[in-house]
Amino acid sequence: MDFMAMFRKNPIDSIKTAELQEEELKLKSRINRLRKEIDKIEKQKKDKFKEGVGADLIKKKMIAQELKQLDMEAKLKVKNFMALHKQYMFVSNLVVIKKYQRDLQKTALWTKIQAITPDSFENSLIKVNLAGKGFDRVIDDLNQIFALDITESDTDMDEAEKQMFDVWNSVEDGSLDLEHAESVLSIDKDIEKALEKMED
Repeated sequence: MDFMAMFRKNPIDSIKTAELQEEELKLKSRINRLRKEIDKIEKQKKDKFKEGVGADLIKKKMIAQELKQLDMEAKLKVKNFMALHKQYMFVSNLVVIKKYQRDLQKTALWTKIQAITPDSFENSLIKVNLAGKGFDRVIDDLNQIFALDITESDTDMDEAEKQMFDVWNSVEDGSLDLEHAESVLSIDKDIEKALEKMED
């Protein structure tokens, strides 16, 4: 968060593009590393789940506890992943804004950017993906995000064990194949859903 603290102290035009690009690379590297760690836990969860198919109740109870522990570990990493991804989106979008800074300064939008508080600017900028877009699209997207006040809700499941038993039962009675069962319990879908929401 050193960079974010630095941004809050400095106006956008005093931040160097090279610093932004360096931060962008660091964040991308950390995100990729975390993604690999999450994938590793997901594989462990799949292997553990397979152990529970056809096992007795006590064994299933033990495996369910291990699965819940792995799931908690994965969720913490996903939370960290999402926080880093928001920072990455912010920095990546700042790089684009710096690229078009001279043109933006000739528009009314620049006055809005200069007047907005750093926190509001940051919260707005993580809701859009400006990478690879031309100047007109950048203007449209920025106008849209600064005009909208989007509220996000964060919901969490607390019936993890019940879900695991339901899925095991479905596999054992043949109504669900193992591959589909593993994808039901996978945390990857939560990441993809959140990323899709961010990058729309």
